[in-house]
Amino acid sequence: MQRTVTVKGVGAVSLKPDYIEITLNILSKSSEYSEAVSAANAAIGRLKSAVTSVGFADDDLKTLNFNVKTNYENEADDMGRYRRVFRGYMCGYRLKLSFDMNVELLSRTIDAIAASGADAELSISFTVKNPERVSEELLRSAAQNAREKAETLCEASGVKMGELLSIDYNWSDINVFSASSYAAAGEAVRGITPEFEPEDIKAQDTAAFVWAIV
Repeated sequence: MQRTVTVKGVGAVSLKPDYIEITLNILSKSSEYSEAVSAANAAIGRLKSAVTSVGFADDDLKTLNFNVKTNYENEADDMGRYRRVFRGYMCGYRLKLSFDMNVELLSRTIDAIAASGADAELSISFTVKNPERVSEELLRSAAQNAREKAETLCEASGVKMGELLSIDYNWSDINVFSASSYAAAGEAVRGITPEFEPEDIKAQDTAAFVWAIV
């Protein structure tokens, strides 16, 4: 039976975010379907005007999700019994604006959105423009870490490490977002000037390596 050494390589990287993602949520309510949709579309128009005013193209504002739902509320009658009452429709949009790291542009964009009157719920995330590069660095780091562990184990055991026999890697999504973030709704975003330095992105991944022992 072939003797082997199996180790888990842990890859870790820490890097500065170079990309900003602004996510915007719009929600309108009305007793009429057409009015709910029209109000939401009007808010989208105001947002597009806001972002173009600071230098973006209007198609830089991407739609992630659109939905229209019926709106019901629980209402108590004179006997204290509750029933669902139809109140109309809710129309929602979820949009994203992404651009290279530029805190000054971020500040001007937020001010423009706040002044637009779109009453959007806003959140800001800091990430990397090329997440594939992060995955590559993690895999290199994991492979180096595994080899160092295997060499140490073999040396301490008085044996020699042979050829690499297998690599077991579970492909999974890597979190490439900074822990620093910001969220606000409506007028709460007015006047914010986020001049802070986002925390570095810290990512980790693992893989199992098997070497022969000779």
